[in-house]
Amino acid sequence: MSEAHQERRPRPRGRRPRRRVCDFCAGKIEYIDYKDVNRLRRYMTERGKIAPRRMSGACAKHQRQLAAAIKRARAIALLPYSID
Repeated sequence: MSEAHQERRPRPRGRRPRRRVCDFCAGKIEYIDYKDVNRLRRYMTERGKIAPRRMSGACAKHQRQLAAAIKRARAIALLPYSID
């Protein structure tokens, strides 16, 4: 066996952090309104990009609705495309 293989450290076996529950599912929100700019801004980065699921904590269904609502709001100039 090579020396590099023998010096491998064991991984820490801690508990994984619990997955956040989707805010939209918890609030029983079925439709994400593109006119609700304050809510949509929470799911955007400081540069104006749409936050990924691992950051937003939204489920797949609501992340798709969220992305569509943000794109719609950008098209009618309620939200910026980018922030410089």
